[in-house]
Amino acid sequence: METLRRDLVIIGGGAAGLMAAAQISSLFLEEGNSYRPSILLIEKMMRPGRKIGITGKGRCNLTNARMWDEFSVHVHPNPNFFKNAFYNFSSADTMDFFRRLGLELTVERGQRVYPKSMKAQDVTDTLVRYVKRCKTVEISTEVSVDSISSGENFKLTLSDGSVVESRMVLIATGGLSYPATGSTGDGYAFAEGLGHTVTPRYPSLTALTPKGYKEQPAVLSGWAKQLCGLQLKNVSLSLMVNGNVAQEEFGDLDFTDGGIEGALGFRVSRKAVLSLARGQKVSLILDLKPSLSLSQLSERIKRESSTGNNNVKYLLSKLLPRQMIQPFLTIHKKSLQMQSNSKAVEELPKLLKNTQFDIDSYVGYERCVVTNGGVSLSEISQKSMESKLKKGLFFAGEVIDLDGDTGGYNLQIAFSTAALAARSIVDVFKRES
Repeated sequence: METLRRDLVIIGGGAAGLMAAAQISSLFLEEGNSYRPSILLIEKMMRPGRKIGITGKGRCNLTNARMWDEFSVHVHPNPNFFKNAFYNFSSADTMDFFRRLGLELTVERGQRVYPKSMKAQDVTDTLVRYVKRCKTVEISTEVSVDSISSGENFKLTLSDGSVVESRMVLIATGGLSYPATGSTGDGYAFAEGLGHTVTPRYPSLTALTPKGYKEQPAVLSGWAKQLCGLQLKNVSLSLMVNGNVAQEEFGDLDFTDGGIEGALGFRVSRKAVLSLARGQKVSLILDLKPSLSLSQLSERIKRESSTGNNNVKYLLSKLLPRQMIQPFLTIHKKSLQMQSNSKAVEELPKLLKNTQFDIDSYVGYERCVVTNGGVSLSEISQKSMESKLKKGLFFAGEVIDLDGDTGGYNLQIAFSTAALAARSIVDVFKRES
């Protein structure tokens, strides 16, 4: 089969790949470059942006409007690496870009930015429509890259048997999270094959599974069934590693068929998963009444019991969501049953502020939001996103060892690194034209 020749191949049509294609198109149009390089974007799935379509529970939290000082604390493991990319294309730039393309946005609590329609597909459609309209980048779907080799140029062998030779390559294949969307870790193998180091990878922003939560891998225990579907608002969660407080968070928490997740569960999951991988003991301490001190909570319970009804279950009905009461009694069965009712009532404040879940597992890549780990940052230029090892090789998005907390940070990481790579690639084209 004849070898196709291109100036640039973008591997991956997810958030990073589509944004890189859109930014390259935009830069050529805005700067009036007469030279038009031949650019191919390769996406293995039937249509691009599959993973964008499921983010934010189908609403797509596409960025976070916080400025750098507040944004950076939500980027791991090295926010300083990301600083150049963010300042080149910030969350404000992301919002401006989508608005210029006709996508209306809305900002919600926590500075989370969504499409006004609350439809994630609108984000994907906006990017794809723009790229196709500009006709700078050709999008090829339902074909994957089997291998990459490098010499004077890059040589890509595709799943349909064809071969593409290209002067430059941008790897934007995503990580390992939600493999059904096409994120199966191909980019890591490509990077290693081209001489790069890939750091260990783990699921992040994922459900943490307490001990006893499941009787079998797919069967919830009795108390877990009672909890499943419950959402707790304004609670406090402490991550304990080997008995020491490793992280403290306040906000909302969900119990699901996977375990403890929601905003709070996700925030502590990164450290929790890494700690479990190191063989450390991991627990979560839930404070169900963080707005009340222990003494204030004790006084409130005394007032309730002074009305003549000091039954533990009745008192809990005044303090907890109905769905939480029976699981709470089950979790603390040993502490409560060993005491008389009056002693059990005295014990309630401490238990309400200190409900412990020992964590023994977590939900894997099949349902985690993002991958922790990836292509080593030390081998990528933070000023250009170009490989320090191989000229003409660029990286963007989840494939690199950079991930963020829940709240729009991960898509902004993808958009910013893609935009910086796009700017760097266009600068090469301009110098050579």
